Amino acid sequence: MTVRAAVAGASGYAGGELLRLLLAHPDVEIGALTAGSNAGSSLGEHHPNLVPLADRMLVDTAATELAGHDVVFLALPHGHSAALAAELGDDVVVVDCGADHRLNDPTAWERWYGGEHPGTWPYGIPELPGGRDGLRGANRIAVPGCFPTVSSLALAPAVAAGIVEPEAVVVAVTGSSGAGRALKPHLLSAEVMGSASVYGVGGAHRHTPELIQNLSAAAGGDVAVSFTPVLAPMARGILATCSAPVRDGVDAEAARKVYDQAYGDEPFVHVLPEGSWPQTSATVGANTVHLQLTIDWDAGRLVVVGAEDNLTKGTAGGAVQCMNLALGLDETAGLPVAGLAP
Repeated sequence: MTVRAAVAGASGYAGGELLRLLLAHPDVEIGALTAGSNAGSSLGEHHPNLVPLADRMLVDTAATELAGHDVVFLALPHGHSAALAAELGDDVVVVDCGADHRLNDPTAWERWYGGEHPGTWPYGIPELPGGRDGLRGANRIAVPGCFPTVSSLALAPAVAAGIVEPEAVVVAVTGSSGAGRALKPHLLSAEVMGSASVYGVGGAHRHTPELIQNLSAAAGGDVAVSFTPVLAPMARGILATCSAPVRDGVDAEAARKVYDQAYGDEPFVHVLPEGSWPQTSATVGANTVHLQLTIDWDAGRLVVVGAEDNLTKGTAGGAVQCMNLALGLDETAGLPVAGLAP
């Protein structure tokens, strides 16, 4: 089975990462590559690393260019996916890497993104409880945000098993590629290098409702989440430190057993050996999440640390994994588990 795939927003970071992975996919033929203001230029001008596609020309992002493909990946700014997807038929699998279709609650959408809620699509973290069932055979898929991917996987087993109280604190350090490729003064190298800074503090980051949605679903009840993102001087990667109050009677052995049972058979989520802690460099370019956990007995909290590449498992790799499930392909096809280190 050969799948013909188009990538809308191919000149951006997420689009480029999608193409890197699709080039290695045994069942994919790469079709149309589209862009907004970069239409008319060659892909190589934006992604010189993608040598096999360097001479391909970017065309306008329009439904006429995307029609006729088996799969369309939308690597577009938030708010641009819904209208375009509505023009594509049900015979096309549309995988949205933006936020347009992630949230279930229209009120939450209006609060965090504004405007009318564009609807909810099957959610793209297969490793969450019931995640794969919603993705198999789906023709519309919402890829999660990069922070919710690693943080949800870090805490979902604990809240699902009831070994922690339903309140979590997440502090996640990220690289500047998570903000996309558009020029932003605060992301210039002179501003980022040699400095770390917080943003979206006090529940102001748009990934907060997504985290709450995921953990509440895993817990079967409301989970409160305090989320603080930290910008660090690196290009890519997320290191998330996630904690929650541990319940009486739970010890380190019981907590680890919960995580081993949750992820022991997962190809992309790895609970590291005791004493080994996640680092972003080990996940760069890989569709993996590395986890480690302990109990801070003085604070009475379970602490889970997770690392991922925000562009791979956190975006493009997760999107390809979801495509594989939707089309009945090998879930691991085209997806590396070995990171690029050093």
